[in-house]
Amino acid sequence: MDGERALVTGSTAGIGRAIAVAFAAQGAAVVVTGRNTERGAEVVRDITAAGGTAHFVAADLHDERSCTSLVADSAARLGGLTVLVNNAAGGDTSDATVAEISTEAWDAIIRVDLTAPMWCARASIPHMRRAGHGAIVNISSRQAERASPGLAAYVVAKAGMNGLTRAIAVEEAQHNIRCNTVSPGYVLNDRRDAELAPERRATLEGMHLTRLGVASDVADACVYLASRESEFVTGINLQLDGGSSIARGRTLG
Repeated sequence: MDGERALVTGSTAGIGRAIAVAFAAQGAAVVVTGRNTERGAEVVRDITAAGGTAHFVAADLHDERSCTSLVADSAARLGGLTVLVNNAAGGDTSDATVAEISTEAWDAIIRVDLTAPMWCARASIPHMRRAGHGAIVNISSRQAERASPGLAAYVVAKAGMNGLTRAIAVEEAQHNIRCNTVSPGYVLNDRRDAELAPERRATLEGMHLTRLGVASDVADACVYLASRESEFVTGINLQLDGGSSIARGRTLG
């Protein structure tokens, strides 16, 4: 990814952090972004200590102007923009079933998980056109295809993100801009899964044909989809889920 200039949203921790670190290790200059300045600065320090190039830009993706400013600031710091990874998600703490969800909760989740990626893509595309090429990677979820109860807004947002990918891929192919989706299965998280009970882990493992995912699995996929090695790939939804999308797994029999 030498010479690529990348913005990775939600990259102060977890999957986003792994993506930013992997991009920098492959030669890209990276903007790390999120709302936690301390964590963002730590990611930048780790990248620069390893010889990479990174900057931190704080942003709240609930706000359209903040998304637009984030892209403009990133392009200014990097001297352009050729890669965008829409990884940030608003979480599902206020999500609920369709019968129970409040309009406020619905709007908040849709705004961050679907509308914000559109805002960031819309602002990034002109920079990619000027560069003569670009790659957008949207981080979706297997929930878009295999919904769990109680996550109505999240499921809808991720399904919409898959559609957004296809729309961008079709519209921007003429400008040498590609857009693809990665839909991870269960990915272990240091904070959420720090005290994962053995029974719970066994249940989760049983949902997959291989093993549980880790952040680097998603990062490696994003490196491929953002690099010139995937120039023949656009508009796809990569089910990165240990086979859970094709089989019921051991847990369900």
